[in-house]
Amino acid sequence: MESLPSYQQHQASGAKYGPLGFAILTMSDSRTPETDTSGQYIREAVTAAGHRVARYALVQDDPVCIRPELDAALGDSQVAVIVTNGGTGISLRDNAYETIVSVLDKPLDGFGELFRMLSYNEIGAAAMLSRACGGVARGKVIFSLPGSTKAVKLGLDQLILPQAGHLYFELQKHATRS
Repeated sequence: MESLPSYQQHQASGAKYGPLGFAILTMSDSRTPETDTSGQYIREAVTAAGHRVARYALVQDDPVCIRPELDAALGDSQVAVIVTNGGTGISLRDNAYETIVSVLDKPLDGFGELFRMLSYNEIGAAAMLSRACGGVARGKVIFSLPGSTKAVKLGLDQLILPQAGHLYFELQKHATRS
Protein backbone atom coordinates (compact mmCIF):
# COMPACT_ATOMS: atom_id res chain seq x y z
CA MET A 1 0.00 0.00 0.00
CA GLU A 2 2.99 2.32 0.41
CA SER A 3 3.37 2.82 -3.35
CA LEU A 4 -0.24 3.95 -3.78
CA PRO A 5 -1.13 7.65 -3.84
CA SER A 6 -2.60 8.75 -0.51
CA TYR A 7 -6.21 8.89 -1.75
CA GLN A 8 -5.91 5.27 -2.93
CA GLN A 9 -4.38 4.29 0.42
CA HIS A 10 -7.42 5.76 2.15
CA GLN A 11 -9.78 3.88 -0.16
CA ALA A 12 -7.92 0.61 0.36
CA SER A 13 -7.95 1.04 4.14
CA GLY A 14 -11.72 0.55 4.23
CA ALA A 15 -11.32 -2.98 2.89
CA LYS A 16 -9.99 -4.18 6.22
CA TYR A 17 -13.50 -4.01 7.68
CA GLY A 18 -14.75 -6.63 5.24
CA PRO A 19 -18.19 -6.62 3.68
CA LEU A 20 -20.38 -3.79 4.89
CA GLY A 21 -24.04 -4.18 5.77
CA PHE A 22 -26.34 -2.01 3.68
CA ALA A 23 -29.90 -0.95 4.42
CA ILE A 24 -31.95 -0.14 1.33
CA LEU A 25 -35.07 1.97 1.64
CA THR A 26 -37.29 2.69 -1.36
CA MET A 27 -39.81 5.48 -0.90
CA SER A 28 -42.64 5.33 -3.37
CA ASP A 29 -46.40 5.69 -3.54
CA SER A 30 -46.63 3.55 -6.68
CA ARG A 31 -44.01 0.79 -6.57
CA THR A 32 -44.37 -2.70 -5.18
CA PRO A 33 -41.52 -5.06 -4.24
CA GLU A 34 -41.97 -6.64 -7.69
CA THR A 35 -41.78 -3.32 -9.57
CA ASP A 36 -39.06 -1.71 -7.44
CA THR A 37 -36.35 -1.90 -10.10
CA SER A 38 -34.23 0.72 -8.34
CA GLY A 39 -34.27 -1.15 -5.04
CA GLN A 40 -33.55 -4.38 -6.90
CA TYR A 41 -30.58 -2.78 -8.67
CA ILE A 42 -29.18 -1.52 -5.36
CA ARG A 43 -29.49 -4.99 -3.80
CA GLU A 44 -27.74 -6.62 -6.76
CA ALA A 45 -24.97 -4.01 -7.02
CA VAL A 46 -24.25 -4.07 -3.27
CA THR A 47 -23.94 -7.86 -3.34
CA ALA A 48 -21.84 -7.83 -6.52
CA ALA A 49 -19.47 -5.36 -4.84
CA GLY A 50 -18.89 -7.88 -2.04
CA HIS A 51 -21.12 -6.27 0.58
CA ARG A 52 -24.35 -7.60 2.04
CA VAL A 53 -27.91 -6.39 2.27
CA ALA A 54 -28.84 -6.24 5.96
CA ARG A 55 -32.26 -4.62 5.47
CA TYR A 56 -34.67 -3.75 2.69
CA ALA A 57 -37.97 -1.90 2.92
CA LEU A 58 -40.39 -0.23 0.55
CA VAL A 59 -42.50 2.47 2.18
CA GLN A 60 -44.86 5.24 1.13
CA ASP A 61 -43.20 8.58 0.47
CA ASP A 62 -44.57 10.02 3.69
CA PRO A 63 -42.48 11.09 6.70
CA VAL A 64 -44.77 9.10 9.02
CA CYS A 65 -43.82 5.94 7.07
CA ILE A 66 -40.20 6.82 6.26
CA ARG A 67 -39.03 7.83 9.73
CA PRO A 68 -39.67 4.49 11.54
CA GLU A 69 -37.83 2.55 8.80
CA LEU A 70 -34.98 5.05 8.84
CA ASP A 71 -34.75 4.86 12.65
CA ALA A 72 -34.76 1.06 12.51
CA ALA A 73 -31.85 1.07 10.03
CA LEU A 74 -29.95 3.61 12.12
CA GLY A 75 -30.43 1.41 15.19
CA ASP A 76 -29.42 -1.83 13.46
CA SER A 77 -25.89 -2.91 14.41
CA GLN A 78 -25.64 -4.88 11.15
CA VAL A 79 -26.03 -1.71 9.05
CA ALA A 80 -23.08 0.52 8.14
CA VAL A 81 -24.51 2.28 5.06
CA ILE A 82 -28.08 3.32 4.28
CA VAL A 83 -29.11 3.96 0.68
CA THR A 84 -32.54 5.40 0.00
CA ASN A 85 -34.18 5.99 -3.33
CA GLY A 86 -37.21 8.02 -4.27
CA GLY A 87 -38.77 11.18 -2.90
CA THR A 88 -35.92 13.56 -3.74
CA GLY A 89 -37.76 15.71 -6.28
CA ILE A 90 -39.70 18.91 -5.75
CA SER A 91 -43.32 17.76 -5.93
CA LEU A 92 -45.56 18.03 -2.88
CA ARG A 93 -45.30 14.24 -2.38
CA ASP A 94 -41.47 14.23 -2.36
CA ASN A 95 -40.61 14.01 1.35
CA ALA A 96 -37.36 12.06 1.50
CA TYR A 97 -35.03 15.04 1.57
CA GLU A 98 -36.62 16.70 4.59
CA THR A 99 -36.84 13.39 6.45
CA ILE A 100 -33.24 12.36 5.73
CA VAL A 101 -31.75 15.78 6.47
CA SER A 102 -33.60 15.91 9.80
CA VAL A 103 -31.56 12.97 11.15
CA LEU A 104 -28.11 13.97 9.86
CA ASP A 105 -25.36 14.77 12.34
CA LYS A 106 -23.01 15.80 9.52
CA PRO A 107 -24.06 16.45 5.93
CA LEU A 108 -21.81 15.33 3.07
CA ASP A 109 -22.53 18.26 0.79
CA GLY A 110 -20.09 16.99 -1.82
CA PHE A 111 -22.23 13.93 -2.49
CA GLY A 112 -25.23 15.93 -3.70
CA GLU A 113 -23.00 18.33 -5.60
CA LEU A 114 -21.17 15.52 -7.39
CA PHE A 115 -24.38 13.63 -8.07
CA ARG A 116 -25.96 16.68 -9.71
CA MET A 117 -22.77 17.36 -11.70
CA LEU A 118 -22.73 13.81 -13.05
CA SER A 119 -26.49 13.97 -13.68
CA TYR A 120 -26.04 17.23 -15.59
CA ASN A 121 -23.75 15.39 -18.01
CA GLU A 122 -26.63 12.99 -18.73
CA ILE A 123 -29.83 15.06 -18.42
CA GLY A 124 -28.73 18.68 -18.60
CA ALA A 125 -30.24 21.43 -16.50
CA ALA A 126 -32.99 19.12 -15.19
CA ALA A 127 -30.32 17.85 -12.76
CA MET A 128 -31.05 20.88 -10.58
CA LEU A 129 -34.41 19.33 -9.68
CA SER A 130 -32.72 16.53 -7.73
CA ARG A 131 -32.30 16.90 -4.00
CA ALA A 132 -30.01 13.88 -3.69
CA CYS A 133 -28.09 14.18 -0.45
CA GLY A 134 -25.80 12.32 1.89
CA GLY A 135 -24.41 12.51 5.36
CA VAL A 136 -23.63 10.80 8.62
CA ALA A 137 -26.17 9.97 11.32
CA ARG A 138 -25.56 7.95 14.47
CA GLY A 139 -22.28 6.63 13.10
CA LYS A 140 -23.75 5.43 9.81
CA VAL A 141 -23.51 6.86 6.32
CA ILE A 142 -26.76 7.73 4.55
CA PHE A 143 -27.22 8.44 0.86
CA SER A 144 -30.53 9.55 -0.60
CA LEU A 145 -30.94 9.06 -4.35
CA PRO A 146 -33.75 9.80 -6.81
CA GLY A 147 -36.07 6.92 -7.59
CA SER A 148 -35.20 6.41 -11.25
CA THR A 149 -33.10 3.34 -11.88
CA LYS A 150 -30.78 5.33 -14.16
CA ALA A 151 -30.11 7.84 -11.35
CA VAL A 152 -29.62 5.02 -8.83
CA LYS A 153 -27.05 3.36 -11.10
CA LEU A 154 -25.18 6.63 -11.52
CA GLY A 155 -25.06 7.39 -7.79
CA LEU A 156 -24.29 3.88 -6.67
CA ASP A 157 -21.74 2.93 -9.32
CA GLN A 158 -19.87 6.21 -9.56
CA LEU A 159 -20.06 7.58 -6.03
CA ILE A 160 -21.36 5.33 -3.26
CA LEU A 161 -19.82 1.91 -3.88
CA PRO A 162 -16.34 3.22 -4.75
CA GLN A 163 -16.21 5.15 -1.45
CA ALA A 164 -18.28 3.03 0.97
CA GLY A 165 -15.28 1.29 2.56
CA HIS A 166 -13.33 4.52 2.90
CA LEU A 167 -16.28 6.31 4.49
CA TYR A 168 -16.79 3.50 6.98
CA PHE A 169 -13.06 3.48 7.76
CA GLU A 170 -13.16 7.21 8.47
CA LEU A 171 -16.11 6.81 10.81
CA GLN A 172 -14.45 3.95 12.68
CA LYS A 173 -11.10 5.73 12.88
CA HIS A 174 -12.64 8.70 14.60
CA ALA A 175 -14.92 6.57 16.78
CA THR A 176 -11.91 4.84 18.34
CA ARG A 177 -10.36 8.16 19.33
CA SER A 178 -13.37 9.25 21.38
